[in-house]
Amino acid sequence: MRILVLNGPNLGRLGVREPEVYGSATLEDLQTTLRADAAKHDIDVRQTNSEPELMEWLYEAVDTGTPVILNPAAFTHYSYALRDAVAMVTKAGVPLIEVHISNPHAREEFRHTSVISSVATGVIAGFGFDSYRLALVQLTRN
Repeated sequence: MRILVLNGPNLGRLGVREPEVYGSATLEDLQTTLRADAAKHDIDVRQTNSEPELMEWLYEAVDTGTPVILNPAAFTHYSYALRDAVAMVTKAGVPLIEVHISNPHAREEFRHTSVISSVATGVIAGFGFDSYRLALVQLTRN
């Protein structure tokens, strides 16, 4: 099974950006962890600061039937275009789990609202990289 792990803006700076919130591990560390956890699966970890590029990757998931772990980052709170692309994924019957490293509800008020959650298959937040790992377990269970 192939799984897309898609990450939005600023997540390419993991390890140096607000380590008190996001930890000191990098995106490369996340990739290594997920690939080790699911060695028999093809884990494709990507990051972009571009909303259109992230949407194109979601279209790819629809077209190929590839499950998605999505950390939309800042797009979580305002991107209706991304929300519509996520809805295309899940309406096509492809599972998509929204993840967050931190707990958005324990942070600034503007982070409390996700325009993505209502169209995602599920949401996991607040467990650091384990949010991704929990999503991976869900997607790979028989």
